[in-house]
Amino acid sequence: MTSSDYDPACLPDLLPLYYRRLFPFPQYYRWLSYGGVSKNYFHNREFSFTLKDDIYVRYQSFSTQNELEKEMQKMVPYKIDIGAVYSHRPSQHNTVKSGTFQALEKELVFDIDMTDYDDVRGCCSAADICSKCWTLMTIAIRILDRALRDDFGFQHLLWVYSGRRGVHCWVCDDAARKLSVAARSAVAEYLSLVKGGEDTVRKVILSDPIHPFISQSLAVVERYFPQYAIVGQDILGSKESIEKVLGLLPDDIRKELTDFYQSEKNPMKRWDRLCALVEHRKSSSKKGGQYFDKEIMLQYCYPRLDVNVSKGVNHLLKSPFSVHPKTGRISVPIDLKELDTFDPFDVPTISLICEELERSKADDGEEDEMKDKENEQDAGERRRIRDYKRTSLAKYIRVFDRFLDTLARSWKGEMLKQSDLQKEF
Repeated sequence: MTSSDYDPACLPDLLPLYYRRLFPFPQYYRWLSYGGVSKNYFHNREFSFTLKDDIYVRYQSFSTQNELEKEMQKMVPYKIDIGAVYSHRPSQHNTVKSGTFQALEKELVFDIDMTDYDDVRGCCSAADICSKCWTLMTIAIRILDRALRDDFGFQHLLWVYSGRRGVHCWVCDDAARKLSVAARSAVAEYLSLVKGGEDTVRKVILSDPIHPFISQSLAVVERYFPQYAIVGQDILGSKESIEKVLGLLPDDIRKELTDFYQSEKNPMKRWDRLCALVEHRKSSSKKGGQYFDKEIMLQYCYPRLDVNVSKGVNHLLKSPFSVHPKTGRISVPIDLKELDTFDPFDVPTISLICEELERSKADDGEEDEMKDKENEQDAGERRRIRDYKRTSLAKYIRVFDRFLDTLARSWKGEMLKQSDLQKEF
């Protein structure tokens, strides 16, 4: 069976097996309890489940890993969303005095969806993606990861493939989780460059001098732009796509290029000519910086953020290791060391990993199942560790494990700080 063999009608049969044998509950709990540094952190976290037939259940919360496991195995959610850490247990929010139930903390999150690039990608539209336009997600991750680390000093970034057409980022540093709505908005606005809706023609306008953050972002875009935009998307190929690019330029350059493009058919030479004319105009103009070529590159390639997802503390976001019901693909962590070779079509589907598990079980026989009956709790844990290792999910859980190990070092530092403070009193 290949990843493309997924049939949505099989989801009700596959999900119980996935939650019973393959979902990485120990790592998941380890992540969301953050080392137990802050009491009740996991207990007060909101989960929401989308069940079969689009039944939506909010304000779920759990005291232990075991409780979360049992409930997920019982409810079999088609989709899992993670929300904020609240002042009280979300499951008891109806019993709390009005106005006192409040979202206190949550990871700083970013949601980048390919549909937001529909005005600048010619290969696909709506929910469809292909290897050509996936480069946009690679660029987005490179730009945002660098900025969040270098410009804001965050260290613990978990990048996750959404399972269909986008990526999510979870910034898990203690400082990031404590950010106010105003601070989250400020970070999101700082990172936003492409402004304006469908009616806005020029969505990126640069001022002189170019901000260092934009220069760093441009360095990333320039690396991918020729192959992605000029060759892959062929933005200077058809009459319609050329007009779109020329619409971002001043009249004098537009006229000269229109004449030039009638005789020159090579897209790369067309682009070089555009850059040369912009450069000439800039050097002969007294107005200073006119970065039309750079604006085009950013408009076609710069990450497009759903700012509202990042602003709200109580905004829910799809959980890592949730299954996308339409594609069947698992929402997996992305290894940034292999970012340029990450292929969303290689990400395993639930049907593939369940089939791999069944096949390995048949190969092994049932003898070790007998041994496991001695201690049911430990057996379940051991079995699951073995189970996912028998499937294509293993390499993605290893990425998650490495992320958690780095994160754990910061918890240890936090716990030492707390114990030192207690000694002082």
